[in-house]
This record gives sequence, C-alpha cells and structure tokens, in this order.
Amino acid sequence: MPSAFEKYSKVNVPRYTSYPTAPHFSAHFPAATYREWLAALDPIEPISLYLHVPFCKQMCWYCGCNMKLAARYSPVATYVRHLLAEIDLIADALPALMPVSHLHFGGGTPTVLESDDLAAIMARLSERFPLLPDAEIAIESDPRTLADAMIQQIGLLGFNRASFGVQEFDPNVQAAINRIQPPEMVERATSGLRAAGVPNINFDLIYGLPHQTAAALCRTVEQCVAIKPDRIALFGYAHVPWVAKNQRMIDDGSLPTASERAAQARAAAATLAAHGYIRIGIDHFALPDDGLAIAAAEGRLHRNFQGYTSDAARTLIGIGATAIGQTPQGYVQNASETGAWSRAVAAGKLPVARGHALRGQDQLRGHVIERIMCDGSVDLPATGRALGFADDWYVEGIAELLQMQNDRLLTYTDGKVLLSPEGIPLARVVAAVFDSYLRDSCVRHSIAV
Repeated sequence: MPSAFEKYSKVNVPRYTSYPTAPHFSAHFPAATYREWLAALDPIEPISLYLHVPFCKQMCWYCGCNMKLAARYSPVATYVRHLLAEIDLIADALPALMPVSHLHFGGGTPTVLESDDLAAIMARLSERFPLLPDAEIAIESDPRTLADAMIQQIGLLGFNRASFGVQEFDPNVQAAINRIQPPEMVERATSGLRAAGVPNINFDLIYGLPHQTAAALCRTVEQCVAIKPDRIALFGYAHVPWVAKNQRMIDDGSLPTASERAAQARAAAATLAAHGYIRIGIDHFALPDDGLAIAAAEGRLHRNFQGYTSDAARTLIGIGATAIGQTPQGYVQNASETGAWSRAVAAGKLPVARGHALRGQDQLRGHVIERIMCDGSVDLPATGRALGFADDWYVEGIAELLQMQNDRLLTYTDGKVLLSPEGIPLARVVAAVFDSYLRDSCVRHSIAV
C-alpha cells in the first residue's frame, strides 16, 4: 500500500501564487476598472513592481514561460520603448508618486537587454516611482549569456539580488533539456555579481526532469551549496506540452515516475537541510540569516506571483507582456502576445487582457490558502470572524481535513489546522480544500510534488 505522501503527491493542484488562480481570471475585464483601482490606492502605502522581459537567447526545452527567442535585438529594442511607455501609463494612473518596496525583473531573461537599455528602464522607474532606501531590487539571469558588461551594469544600478536558473548539472539531463551549463559557468557569474556589489544570490533547481535521478540531483545540490547562494528554490518540473510546444522535444518516456519525482524532492530537501538551509514553505530553502528565513520565522512570509517573499505590499503592479498584478480589489493580467500588448501601449491604453475582482469569500479563502502555504497552519474560525464570516464557513471541507488528519498530513482541532512535517511539502493539496473555484474546473494542473 502506498504511503500517504505517495498518495497525495500525485494529486493535480494549482501552485497558489494567487487566489483565485490565473486560469480563473476573466477575459471580459475592462481596463477602466484597473485604472479605477490604481487611482484608489493609498498614495503613501508602498507598492511592488514586476517587469516582464519575455526574451531569451537560447531555447530551453523544459521551459513553460511566455518567452520569445531573440535572434535579433531589434524586437527587444522595440519592446523596451513600449515598456518605458507603459511605466509612464501606470505612473500617470496613480494618485501620486508612490514609494516602491520591491522591484523585480523577470522573464524570459531580463539580462538579454543591452546594458544601456536596462539603465534607461531603471532611470525611468526612478523618475516615476521613488525606491525606498531598503527596497529589494532583483533580476533574473542566465549564466550562459550573462556578459561582463551586464554584470558591471547590474552592480552600478543598485541591484541587490540576482537569480540564476541552475536546474541540474548532470550532463545527460542538461542535454535532454537543451541547457548546457557546467558548474564553472555558474560560479563565474556568481563571483562576478558579488564582486560588482550584488550581495544576495538565488539559485533555482528542478526535479522531475528527463533522465534525472535522486543521486544526480543531490550531486547538483552539493555543487550549488559549494557556491553558497543565499536561497535555493527547488521546483517540480511541470510537463505541459499541450501548453508549451517546446516541451514536445522532451520524450515522455524519459521522465521519472511520480514516485521517483517524490524521492528526488525528498532527497534534495534532505541534502539542503544537512547543509544548514532552512525550508521555506513547499519549495524554497534559505540560509538562516537570509531575509526570507527570518520572515518565515517571524510569521511575515507572503506568497505572490514570484513565489515566496518577505514583501508585505498589498499592491503588486505588473508591467510588460503577460505580467500579472494585484491590488486590494483584485487581479489583472496584461496581454500575453507582445504585438497586442505593444499596440495597446502605443495607443495610450493600459494593456489589460484579463482580470478578476475579488468577491464573496475570495479574500477569506485567499488568506487561508496563503497562510497554509506560508506557515503550514491556520485558525479557520478566527480567520472567518476577522473578515466578517461565520465560524463554520469552511464546513464543506471538514471531511477532507479529517481524512488528511487520518493520513497524518495534518492535525485538525477546534478549527485549527497544523500541517505535519510530512504534510508541509503537500501544502498545495491541503490548500486546495479551500479552493471553491477548483471544484468545477476543467483546468489541468501539475502534480503536487
């Protein structure tokens, strides 16, 4: 008989970087509503900014992101012009110059930009959005294409965090995912950024890749730990070739089974813990003095579209094609196709394609899901009372909670849920108990582990 971990690790559930999750946003969402939300923001409350750069110089076959190959720079240069224009559109829609606590460049590969274009974007942001003195300024990069000039520019512009997609160092796995990247390449990029004044480094690893084994992944973890990143994210590969056509280059038969995936995740997590990394939620690990570990210990951990964060801002503004944003009133997503996004911006319109206004129990259920994902615990009646709902608002989920308690994923006492050590990696499954949109959904999600 399979263990409870094996049973639940095969369940298909969302990643819960929002609630409701993005597939449930409506395409019938007027940009005028988003403009109203922006105008209604508290002008002295800090906000966060996310800028999406959907270009890469090389195609990775495992990637599920919205990205384009930048064979020539001219489309990227055009994109930069429209990105600057959208920054102005957003700033003009706000009630004042609003302070920024977190700024994140994601992609794609933001360092595909020319260093002068990155400087121009930062200059425009500084002009329209004053950065707080302790703001986190982060950028994602690809060690294979990170030039020395860009490393120096990142340091000069004041970035204080950089992220690398390491994924796996095993040569057979790298060949199978079309990402050849030896450890020396990652170490060179990391050393260069630290020398340029970027103090904090994140690595991303992936389990469940083609031809991957637990032993190979643990060797990769050991090699990463030797470079001493402050944080390591350990994600499960989501094989969705019906969405990401490049994943069709991966042979389904080369993928590990669900049980093998789970074994890889557990082995890598144990190796990270043995080296002093603190587990943060379901898939992040950080050194004890890292801000994320401190926030988790103090109950200040949050979760948004970039994953786990110490960012407490209630408003996250997404800029660029496919970027998702959040305000206290709800969620918005820009047009994913760069042409449609560019045309809207050029016409002076906010390039919103989809959105969702929070209603009913959305805020309540979203808060409960976030606390389960971040803290591994939540007081259901107390949370309901705080938001004006009856103590038994969650009654339809009690049977599932009791079954999970019987399977030793959690304890459930007087409405208080506490995940067990075995249940923490399965927090997505527990969170799904409170997802009212999931019940009647036909959306396909990745497996829990």
